[in-house]
Amino acid sequence: MALKHKVSVVNRPVGVFDSGLGGISVLREIRAQMPYESLCYVADSHYAPYGEKSEAFIRQRSERCCERLLDQGVKAIVVACNTATAAAVKTLRSRYDIPIIAMEPAVKPAALISQTGRIGVLATAGTLSSEKYERLLKQHARHVEVMSRPCYGLVEEIEKGDFSSETLRNLLWRYIEPLLDARVDTLILGCTHYPLIGALIKELAGDGVQIIESGQAVARRLQVLLQGQQLLNNGTHKAPLRCWSSGDLSQQTLRIKSLWQHPFKLSKL
Repeated sequence: MALKHKVSVVNRPVGVFDSGLGGISVLREIRAQMPYESLCYVADSHYAPYGEKSEAFIRQRSERCCERLLDQGVKAIVVACNTATAAAVKTLRSRYDIPIIAMEPAVKPAALISQTGRIGVLATAGTLSSEKYERLLKQHARHVEVMSRPCYGLVEEIEKGDFSSETLRNLLWRYIEPLLDARVDTLILGCTHYPLIGALIKELAGDGVQIIESGQAVARRLQVLLQGQQLLNNGTHKAPLRCWSSGDLSQQTLRIKSLWQHPFKLSKL
């Protein structure tokens, strides 16, 4: 690759997409680790959550999100959704000639840090029923007990943006309480939406439970990939986040503003 062309690719944005606003938890980690990368984000909020949709539908929407990002000339794409990873990442990688970073529940690190060998997983039904999740358990959780809880309705409550509502608290407690009764000491957040309410999860789970999610690991993997291909942007300018959403733009603007403490521009997907 000629030097001039290499420099132009370095300046291209990184693309990130999710079924809704949950991927902002991954965007935060990317911005923290790579502050000068330009970022494009697609929030497919009109169709959130993906976790209860068919694999064919998830693949279709994931392709739509990727195509919008590719229209922006992105140099890599992060699938900031565990369900989309399980249902669509293989298809995306075969279809698009661009590095694609995927998500998965943090089963391996949880199994390594658990002291009691009892691990809880909060995730969507789609993630927990996937072959990819089953393979994760077989590979990394053979010597621990994993209790998985499909969290029906939780993504929808998080998408509303009211993280102090009693409805959200009561729904979350319904999923956490059985795991505490089973004496888990490590809790995996297997959906990118869930770190957005990390403070509430920590409050309900208590100090004796370690909370683990995948955002930091995904950001590190992206950083290593960009460094390895000499594509890491080490400039001095922080570009505003460019966003697209399939949801109501007025509501999405308010919710993104509360979650992303940096300038952004939002358009219709």
